[in-house]
Amino acid sequence: MSYRRRTLSHLAALESESIHVIREVAAEMRRPCLLFSGGKDSAVLLHLASLAFQPARLPFPVMHVDTGLNFGEVIRFRDEWVSQLGAQLIVASVPEAISNGVVAEEPNGSRNRIQTPVLLEAAERHGFDALFGGARRDEEKARAKERIFSFRDDFGQWDPKNQRPELWNLYNGRVFPGESMRVFPLSNWTELDIWRFIAHRDIPLPELYFASQREVVDRGGMLFAVNEFTPAADADRVLTESVRYRTIGDANLTACVRSTASTIDQVLVEVETTRLTERGATRGDDRVSDTAMEDRKREGYF
Repeated sequence: MSYRRRTLSHLAALESESIHVIREVAAEMRRPCLLFSGGKDSAVLLHLASLAFQPARLPFPVMHVDTGLNFGEVIRFRDEWVSQLGAQLIVASVPEAISNGVVAEEPNGSRNRIQTPVLLEAAERHGFDALFGGARRDEEKARAKERIFSFRDDFGQWDPKNQRPELWNLYNGRVFPGESMRVFPLSNWTELDIWRFIAHRDIPLPELYFASQREVVDRGGMLFAVNEFTPAADADRVLTESVRYRTIGDANLTACVRSTASTIDQVLVEVETTRLTERGATRGDDRVSDTAMEDRKREGYF
């Protein structure tokens, strides 16, 4: 008797794995929370979480660590989508922590490093023992070392040598009081997978991801849009270029790339041919040192 073997498509397999991880955390951990930045990866992660529990609402809150340097479009997108899903939104404010003396501004203008104590304080205050993040292994070499369930000690710190095996898709989420897990359901996705899934599921995104004529300045070979956080200096020559963002972080540190891709199909063609990761091409904060990301992760950052 003949039969036809049924196999999942690549995207369907990734979707199934991610939903399995999300449901596993909801069942195993006491109080999880999903971190949402408003970028493409966290948008896909939030969409997957909503699929995992439909038609019910999310059984955990959504948290944004707000540096105060976010693009306005991203904040509006965050508020609209979280409201549409009926999810609980928690905002951990870096500016508020600065004004309260919890953290201090760094002289280089970056708030990436001081996000970490704000994140850890919010997680402790709300009693979160698992935090979902949208990181992918293909983004950066430090993230390539991550497990899907990434163990953090009672200081919120990450030790790449102290991680648990994940054989046959079995995850060990056991933690003692004070310890926690960072969970990355998109670990096995690539940037191209993300965009194909966005196209497949028609997931909304901030307009910053699509090419438009924008005023930019060239600083060290990176194009930064002129905005309230990145004003043009006297020495800058302001250019009007067709650009878009491949990744979105703080407005003062995230560069855009020259592009004419104004639709998802055009973005897909562009991503298929590029050989430089989105963080390597656009994130000024990752150029501080060769180990910038790993240093921050050891301190408790994602």
